[in-house]
Amino acid sequence: MGFLNWLRGDTTRPADDHAISSGYSFFFGSTSSGRPVTERSAMQMTAVYSCVRILAEAIAGLPLHVYRQSSNGAKVKALDHPLYRLLHDEPNPEMTSFVFRETLMTHLLLWGNAFAQVIRNGRDEVIGLYPLMPNRMTVGRDEAGRLYYEYQRTWDEPAGRYETVTLAAPDVLHIPGLGFDGLVGYSPIAMAKNAIGLAQATEDYGASFFANGAAPGGVLEHPGTIKDPARVRESWQATFGGARNGNKIAVLEEGMKYTPISVSPEQAQFLETRKFQINEIARIFRIPPHMIGDLEKSSFSNIEQQSLEFVKYTLDPWVIRFEQAITKTLLSSREKPQIYVKFNLEGLLRGDYKSRMDGYAVARQNGWMSANDIRELENLDRISPEAGGDLYLVNGNMLPLSLAGAYAATHQESEPEPSLVEEPTSESSLRRRI
Repeated sequence: MGFLNWLRGDTTRPADDHAISSGYSFFFGSTSSGRPVTERSAMQMTAVYSCVRILAEAIAGLPLHVYRQSSNGAKVKALDHPLYRLLHDEPNPEMTSFVFRETLMTHLLLWGNAFAQVIRNGRDEVIGLYPLMPNRMTVGRDEAGRLYYEYQRTWDEPAGRYETVTLAAPDVLHIPGLGFDGLVGYSPIAMAKNAIGLAQATEDYGASFFANGAAPGGVLEHPGTIKDPARVRESWQATFGGARNGNKIAVLEEGMKYTPISVSPEQAQFLETRKFQINEIARIFRIPPHMIGDLEKSSFSNIEQQSLEFVKYTLDPWVIRFEQAITKTLLSSREKPQIYVKFNLEGLLRGDYKSRMDGYAVARQNGWMSANDIRELENLDRISPEAGGDLYLVNGNMLPLSLAGAYAATHQESEPEPSLVEEPTSESSLRRRI
């Protein structure tokens, strides 16, 4: 089905609808802090933006290959498979593979779901993948229990008019995040809106404080009665309010007195609250704080360990979601036993130079890596097979433990026992010994 024709399907809603929205707009909105939180307002927080960017770029930058497994267990890159070019190079004429995966991962982190339109040719081969906005998608089941997807396509955006298009499950690549029913994921932003709302309120407080010239609010006291207090307040605000009017000298007349009443940032624990909310947001996305600029509890001895834990406990679950969703939707049942999709995390798990060399030495001496295997990991040119680049070597002095006793017994029997009879010393023997 061509990309321009994918909207021509049945646009009627299936009977006995049990639709489930992936936008979860009812979770967004007001918070305990008084600040409404949406996915877009959350991205205006530097901590949220940093966490989303780190994860999205990490997933997008990982090498992604399609492999074919042979009958003897060997795996080779399936360069001739139609999916290889789509996943590795460009899923559609408008995007690179990096941008495509970065977009899907951003959707996952903000809305809890990622969707892509699957374009197939007449032989049912995948020839294109186009990302779809999660907040316009609805997932449901028809009366026969089959999944379907309804997408609101904009056809008159200024007027806010949308056209609903129904897509079958095989035509949608759906990667759900953490959810309650296994069908759709829930937005991390919506689930943690109070924590993000508090961070936004703290940021607003700081911005308002400095916009007022870093001066607290207060009360103008007059010993008598003021006929027009609104005019006096506006005049005071125009003269002394705002950052540009800070540190001006006020002249009070008629016995007026200025009394500050606002809570200072120190009393409100402004900096402590901001720092705590940064850690809260990092905790939501499972990002080590040092990766978003908080080095308070980081040191040279634990940053490498934290980085490895980031790969293992943060990136790896997302990688598995991508791999399994791609395999489930884009590979046929006939292909799945031999073809599979795999991200390469080895580059992120590499240690320092000395640790890598020590590991390579062990692998080389024990015969499970060749010189070319090591050089490929280090991005070096291969050694020709004639020069021994593909040889797997082992230590020749090693033997199975079960043969150690037999070898010792054989060696002892073949060795002649020393003579206990003293032989006469002759001149010829003395010359030989000398």
